[in-house]
Amino acid sequence: MHSIKLALIAAVACCAVPAMAQWQWIDGQGHKVFSDRAPPPDIPSKNILRQPGSAATRQAGIPASGAATSATVATAAAPEKSAARPEDKSTDKGVDKGLEEQKRKQEEQEAAKARAEQLQREKQRQDNCARARQSRTALTSGQLLAHVNAKGERGFMDDATREAEVKRADAVIASDCGPAPQAAQ
Repeated sequence: MHSIKLALIAAVACCAVPAMAQWQWIDGQGHKVFSDRAPPPDIPSKNILRQPGSAATRQAGIPASGAATSATVATAAAPEKSAARPEDKSTDKGVDKGLEEQKRKQEEQEAAKARAEQLQREKQRQDNCARARQSRTALTSGQLLAHVNAKGERGFMDDATREAEVKRADAVIASDCGPAPQAAQ
């Protein structure tokens, strides 16, 4: 029983060795790609940063991949040199183009959202201004104004209520019909 467990552990350990084989290359957009499969044929050998069978992998005692071509083997002989190339802009100074692009897009979305909110506030101010002016015109027209109370009974607006409503409409006109207040920054 003990020898079966040892054989099973040895079989699992042998299967795990090929799983450590990793490819690393820079794609056409300048992004680093990590995979357990070889890069597409359109990737030049100078953009392959790491592959199975490279010097570090061979030192660990892992056999080289049989599918490696002479061009990729030549690149594998100097993986440290190709990783430090000055033309590799995705790793230059620790800046990742993908993250920068994502951050820029997020900032643009936030700016667009802020503009949309500002337009919505301005539209609301214009609507409030128009309603307040219309209400003030009706209140100062001299006509008898009716309203319905909480019990559902119809009543008429007295002079004190009319004056309070005119003052309220004037306050809304003063706040919403003038130039828009500047947002605090």
